[in-house]
Amino acid sequence: MDKVVASAAEAVADIRDGSTLAVGGFGLCGIPSVLIEALLEAGVTDLEAVSNNCGVDDWGLGRLLLDKRLRRMVSSYVGENKEFARQYLSGELEVELTPQGTLAERMRAGGSGIPAFFTATGGGTQVAEGGLPWRYDSEGNVTVASPPKETRTFATPDGQSREYVLEEAIVADFGLVRAWKGDRHGNLVYRDSARNFNPLAAMCGRLTVAEVEHLVEPGELDPNHVHTPGVFVQRVVALTPEQAADKRIERVTTRPKGDA
Repeated sequence: MDKVVASAAEAVADIRDGSTLAVGGFGLCGIPSVLIEALLEAGVTDLEAVSNNCGVDDWGLGRLLLDKRLRRMVSSYVGENKEFARQYLSGELEVELTPQGTLAERMRAGGSGIPAFFTATGGGTQVAEGGLPWRYDSEGNVTVASPPKETRTFATPDGQSREYVLEEAIVADFGLVRAWKGDRHGNLVYRDSARNFNPLAAMCGRLTVAEVEHLVEPGELDPNHVHTPGVFVQRVVALTPEQAADKRIERVTTRPKGDA
């Protein structure tokens, strides 16, 4: 039952070229930065990452992106990362943009054993009709576009009819997450907004690795406070105080000293 491994390098040692990763975090909040650095050092490449966004140019998934380790991203937001936009528009990176709520539900469904679901989001747009550019060539021509999706009409609670789009669940080879607290059995607690996509990434990974800021013994966590049960987590990495404290901010906005 003890799922703690000695290091981040050991925890990601069996992630191979071409693997699909579900990565927690939102912007730079709650990202598994230590596991990402371990992947970078391991030299793994040709990865597909499923995550809300791709970090920034020099932190988070942006580190893998800058080193050309990612071949494909499934995400909902690409801001704050100029290299992401450059690689996408120049044909170096395939990108499947997905509405944020749909992405969250696709990941949750994957962890719940639900193969697909209908949602109203995207109905009547290219999300349903297909044609969204997934990959360009170096000349700016679309070489891979999103396929059309199945749609059905359902009655809404007020008796109206509405088009719904069939979205398929996401199941990744590995899930990488960061938690505030975790025990040796893999039960995890996230803090405030760092919870974000982490529970979903943990659910939809076939093998999930969690880096935890505070490792506690089994029984120390109140079961009512556990966000991710240990059944979804296979490996736990305890961070050093220095690693736990290394939390970067996407954009710092300050006022001049002395202003009211």
